[in-house]
Amino acid sequence: MTKTRIQVDHVARIEGHGDIHLEISDGQVQRCEFSVTEAARLFESMVRGRPFDEVPYIASRVCGICSASHTVTDLLAIERIFGVQVSERTRALRQLLVYGSFLQNHSTHLFVFAAPDFLGHKSVFPLAKGDPELFERALGLKALGNELCTMVGGRSIHPITAVVGGFTHEMTSAEYLRMADKLEGMVDFALAAVDLFNGFEVPGFETQGDLLAMVAPDGYPVIGSDTAAFVRSGVRFSAQDIGEFVEEYPVDHSAAFLAVEKEGQRPYFASALARVNASWDQLTEPARFAAAKAGLRPPEFNPFANNVAQAVELVDALTRCAATCRALAGDDFEGTSEPVSFEVCAGVGVGFTEAPRGALFHRLELDANGVVIDASIMTPTSQNIANLEVDMRTLATLLVDEGRSSDEIQLEIEKLVRAYDPCLSCSVH
Repeated sequence: MTKTRIQVDHVARIEGHGDIHLEISDGQVQRCEFSVTEAARLFESMVRGRPFDEVPYIASRVCGICSASHTVTDLLAIERIFGVQVSERTRALRQLLVYGSFLQNHSTHLFVFAAPDFLGHKSVFPLAKGDPELFERALGLKALGNELCTMVGGRSIHPITAVVGGFTHEMTSAEYLRMADKLEGMVDFALAAVDLFNGFEVPGFETQGDLLAMVAPDGYPVIGSDTAAFVRSGVRFSAQDIGEFVEEYPVDHSAAFLAVEKEGQRPYFASALARVNASWDQLTEPARFAAAKAGLRPPEFNPFANNVAQAVELVDALTRCAATCRALAGDDFEGTSEPVSFEVCAGVGVGFTEAPRGALFHRLELDANGVVIDASIMTPTSQNIANLEVDMRTLATLLVDEGRSSDEIQLEIEKLVRAYDPCLSCSVH
């Protein structure tokens, strides 16, 4: 009997701490686990007993990259409970804020975490030395995401200007136009990033799970829609009914809850790849052309394609945000961004956005004074881990059948984990 054990403690170049446990006996994968080793952070307990207006600021601390998404998602949950209807201008600003975190996340993940895998490096530092121009432009794109979040949200992380009903501050027309110029100036680099990541060789296999993303009749939604869709099954549901369609469960080997589609107990992948599959036709023209050139068209179920999908979303976000900034400068959106009035009341509401890494849900229950009775957060990574484990097993089996060495199997499994772009700190919120 031949037995191979692959153990990776604290997988490198991901957010947070996680381990890989893989055992292969006589050519069969016997054990395949991804263990989140982060301690529980208890954000859901932390907000109980707090007034509603403190919750978005607390929840934004779940993540230093997608803090804008957590803020906006909580605001949407609160506004649903209070029956608040915000202006078109406020919705546009919130979209800019969320997209700022897309620029922050995707540029970091692609060039700092993922690219070294395909260029034969163990870290980003050889890449910085070998191709300083590429590295500097990647950092410049990350800095642009920081600037967009700062200009809209008041700071690069943990925004302070976004409140229930609107914003407490807004850019001037001149600032919007300068930001539009900067965003447009990065589009060529983002297009080159699509070509770069499309050129990397990846294993040819498909995830066995489904994909989950926000959908809308028109547009490529990251906020503003309450409808989620499973791409493969075609099932659509309101985010308010998330508990009827998605089931979370604990496992002994991980500190994070895992999730499956309730009917059929099928795991799924919430991600840029899910969004591209669900709304490919609604990408901006430059992004859609770049995706088509790269061969990224629905249906695409290779999880490694998530890297290319994120690069496509960089093109889309830059193009879309530049147009939004010019429209805001020209007062093309109805209403103002000043917070609207509202009445506090008891109720339950679910906020739903697309965070950079995938679908994000916040459920809040408030009493008549607007104090939190109960809270629940479902982050993209916690939803994705069950599907990641299945994909790890599928890929390991494929590599074993090809006669790959244990070192080669370990590298490809690590590359798969990084392609998922997990945030393990978020998963134990």
